Amino acid sequence: MGDPEEHSHLVHEELPKEHEDPLIRILHGAIRNSVRLLAILMALVILWSVADVVYVIYSRLTEEPVWLLDHNDLFDVFGAFMLVLIAIEIFINIRLYLGSNVIPIQLVLATALMAIARKVIVLDLTDTEALHIFAIATTVLALGLAYWLVAKKN
Repeated sequence: MGDPEEHSHLVHEELPKEHEDPLIRILHGAIRNSVRLLAILMALVILWSVADVVYVIYSRLTEEPVWLLDHNDLFDVFGAFMLVLIAIEIFINIRLYLGSNVIPIQLVLATALMAIARKVIVLDLTDTEALHIFAIATTVLALGLAYWLVAKKN
């Protein structure tokens, strides 16, 4: 894991419970409660998204020809799955933040990588400009490099 002092540069306390100013303590508490509400809402979004995946699969399999999926159907199903996985990663980020009051940078980067990977998986190249593809590639490279540097530091 490395030196604890080195690790402290990668995670930092955002909203400490202890602060000399009572107003800041109250505001930090309000924000922490807002994050709890976000966690509840994200759990509901995950459940809704799973139901959507079931619906997407069911609707694609019951269309003519029945029980066959073409490549567009598969992209829709993969996209729906990836959205659920991204929502779960966001929930984990929120849960870790609530549990430790720190932002785990490596997990945030991994979530961003998963989101851009979803974009790449469902990207329709016949409808995408070269500049857009270049922007996605640059984003993947930057996120991958940042993730690698943070993982190497840990």
